[in-house]
Amino acid sequence: MNTDDTITIYDVAREAGVSMATVSRVVNGNKNVKENTRKRVLEVIDRLDYRPNAVARGLASKKTTTVGVVIPNIANSYFSALAKGIDDIAAMYKYNIVLASSDEDDDKEINVINTLFAKQVDGIIFMGYHLTEKIRAEFSRSRTPVVLAGTVDLEDQIPSVNIDYKSATKDVVDTLAKRHEKIAFVSGPLIDDINGKVRLAGYKAGLEENQLSYNEGLVFEAKYSYQDGFDMAERVLNSGATAAYVGEDELAAGLLNGLFAAGKSVPEDFEIITSNDSPITSYTRPNLSSISQPLYDLGAVSMRMLTKIMNKEELEEKDVFLNHGLSLRQSTK
Repeated sequence: MNTDDTITIYDVAREAGVSMATVSRVVNGNKNVKENTRKRVLEVIDRLDYRPNAVARGLASKKTTTVGVVIPNIANSYFSALAKGIDDIAAMYKYNIVLASSDEDDDKEINVINTLFAKQVDGIIFMGYHLTEKIRAEFSRSRTPVVLAGTVDLEDQIPSVNIDYKSATKDVVDTLAKRHEKIAFVSGPLIDDINGKVRLAGYKAGLEENQLSYNEGLVFEAKYSYQDGFDMAERVLNSGATAAYVGEDELAAGLLNGLFAAGKSVPEDFEIITSNDSPITSYTRPNLSSISQPLYDLGAVSMRMLTKIMNKEELEEKDVFLNHGLSLRQSTK
């Protein structure tokens, strides 16, 4: 076995008792391999954490001074703001960034992560709406450090930087409950932990504290898009809601314009508070009220955490929660 940390195709072949050509065929998904051979090779690949190396071998430091950043949607202004904070701190510590978009596709997300591992990145910052079991498995079997930014890990396995989304959502309900009895909860897919388990829990806690009953008919899920927000405006109005917490700024902008198209005025007829405080909140008329959060800092702190892990330094906190507030603008009274 190699004495250095890099596992080669030769090590895998020797351990599995096959030729390097067979290992190559398995890695490249070639069907011309017997099933029991393929399983044996994959088991060895998994055990040794072999990654086909896309970087020239023999770097004296075994470091590429490159960090991979996985982003769900490169056009989303929330994640773009985080990426700016990551990039600035990376430059300060002389790391290059490889930015990879998963396009909100679970399969592409796995491919993107494996491509970054193959490039032998020194670390990864993962931004996504949820951690699938497949992604967890990839992270847990890799020696590459990972930090989550703006992404919740309810199993508390991976270091992360967030705000307290449950508390922030409850703050929104507390504010709207002063004037409204029917408050809609509008978010991305509830299968995403941040929506279905964290924000929804904050929404329910806010209702309970304000003696309002929870009604499933006031809970709406959609894709993270402007068009979905626009299209659901009629449904939200038909539910009897007169205000809404919205879990994504593009959704909120769509809902706002959909309400206007339905002949409603904001905030006179309907109030909206959104969640990410991205630049979108100032692009709309009226400007959107929002949970305020330090987007740049979320990225910057996550990159600083990653540099500590990569340098084998001790982390003071594994899960960092930055302060949030409410920025009440023109979409609330």
